[in-house]
Amino acid sequence: MTRTVIESKTKTVTIGFDEPFCVIGERINPTGRKKLAAELEMDDFTTVEKDALEQVACGAMVLDVNSGAVFTNKMAEDPRYADNNFVEPMLMRKLVEKVQALVDVPLCIDSSVPGALENGLEAAEGRPLLNSVTGEEERLEIVLPLVKKYNVPVVAISNDDTGISEDPDVRFAVAKKIVERAADFGIPAHDIVVDPLVMPVGAMASAGQQVFTLVRRLRDELGVNTTCGASNISFGLPNRHGINAAFLPMAIASGMTSAIMNPVRAQEMEAIKAANFLMNNDPNGGSWIKFSRVLDAVKDGATFADASNAAASAAAAGGRGGRRRRRA
Repeated sequence: MTRTVIESKTKTVTIGFDEPFCVIGERINPTGRKKLAAELEMDDFTTVEKDALEQVACGAMVLDVNSGAVFTNKMAEDPRYADNNFVEPMLMRKLVEKVQALVDVPLCIDSSVPGALENGLEAAEGRPLLNSVTGEEERLEIVLPLVKKYNVPVVAISNDDTGISEDPDVRFAVAKKIVERAADFGIPAHDIVVDPLVMPVGAMASAGQQVFTLVRRLRDELGVNTTCGASNISFGLPNRHGINAAFLPMAIASGMTSAIMNPVRAQEMEAIKAANFLMNNDPNGGSWIKFSRVLDAVKDGATFADASNAAASAAAAGGRGGRRRRRA
C-alpha cells in the first residue's frame, strides 16, 4: 500500500489508502482574507495563532501554511512590498516558526514562490508536505530539486503550460508526467500526492463524476495518494457545507486520501468521520464514538471548537471524552 509520511518534530501523519482520511487545515492563508493580510502586514499573528489552535482542536491532522500576501501599506517605504517574490519568503519563515511553536501537527508549506517554499522547508521541523508542483516545465525544474534536497513529499497539481484542462484524461496525463519526472530526480511515487483539480459542480455538472473517476485511476494506475481543495466543488452555490459533506465521503470511497479544507465546519468533519468508519479505517468505531460526544456537546450549546477542545482535554486526562449531560 502507498504511504506518504509527513512529520513534525514530535508527530507523524501517514496518508494512505488504508489510513484514516487526512484532513489538512486550510485557514492559515491570507488570500482573500483582508483582515488576516492586514494583521500580517503589521507583524500581528493573533488570527494565525487562533486559526492554528482551533483547526487542530477540530481535527486537522496537518496544517497548510500559505504566505500569499503583498503589503500594500508598506509600498511607500519600499515598492518591493507589492511583489510576492519579496514578501512571501520572509513571511513564510515567520508563519512556520509561529505555527510550529503552538501546535505539534506536521505542516504543509504552500506557496507559488520558490523562495518561500525553500524558506518554509528550512524553518520547518520534521518532514513537511510541500505545496506544490505543477506539470509546467519551469515549475518542475525549480520545485523537484527542492523536494529531493529536503527529502519531502509534494502535492502535484494536474495542470501544465496549457492551463487547466476540462478533459479528465488530460489531467491524468499531466499527473502521470509529474510522477515520471519526479522519478528522474529519485523521488518515489509514494512521495507524490496528486491534486486532480476539483471543478465547481455549479459550472460543470459532471465535475464530481470527473473527480471520482480520476481519483480511482490515480490510485489504480499510478498508485499515488490524492488531495484536493474540497470546497471548490461547491463554489458559487447555496448551502455549500451540505454539498461538501456529500462530496467528501464519495471522494473517499473513490480512493481520495486527503483534502485541504476547513476542519472547523462540523458538518464536513462529521461526514469524514462517518466515511472513515464505513471504509474500515476507524477500528471498532472508536473515533466515531468519541466524535459523537463532541456532537452531543454541540447540541447542548457548545461551539464545535470548544466541544472538540474539551473532548481532547478529557481524553488526555483519561476522562470520558468530554461528554456532557444532556439537558432534559
